[in-house]
Amino acid sequence: MNTADQILFLLKTRGPNTAQRLAEILDLTSMGTRRHLEAAQEKGLVSYEDVAEKVGRPSRRWLLTAAGHARFPDRHADLTVQLIDQVKALFGEPAMEQLIVAREAASEAAYRAAVDVEAALPERVAALAHVRDAEGYMAEVATAPDGALLLVENHCPICAAARACQQFCRSELEVFQRVLGPDCSVQRTEHQLAGARRCAYRIVPA
Repeated sequence: MNTADQILFLLKTRGPNTAQRLAEILDLTSMGTRRHLEAAQEKGLVSYEDVAEKVGRPSRRWLLTAAGHARFPDRHADLTVQLIDQVKALFGEPAMEQLIVAREAASEAAYRAAVDVEAALPERVAALAHVRDAEGYMAEVATAPDGALLLVENHCPICAAARACQQFCRSELEVFQRVLGPDCSVQRTEHQLAGARRCAYRIVPA
């Protein structure tokens, strides 16, 4: 991955950031990082916003544009949306519902196979994140300031399908809860379809 792509990846996974912070992460000079950001801006991949600080000058935060997010593609987006429309037109909503239920069952079975229910909660969450990451969700586990576990998904590889048929991600919360077990509570705190930059789930012992 070249430097320009690394910068886009960081903005995707970590959200808006200053050029100085990006330079520190990548061990680059601030000037060199700004040049990459300005080049990406000319291509329409990034933009910036100036955020007022309590003291001193505003802080310039760089962030991905819609075109920048599109560099991390939705898997077969156009074809998927066409198929959804055709299933609805040919067989109606009941057939679409059957497809969604079957997909949910297959996903839950795959997650159960990867998650050891006897393991400690952090290990279970890490295993689930690993599977979701392999599916293209850029998933990772973080820790909230209060110690809660966060399953963070920085990308949605089925976003176009989910926008065309929002039932595709309706049950993720319930599936995660069942897979991780009854000794924990799973709550969605951020949702891309609601306008958030990413999806995030807060997981705490029950």
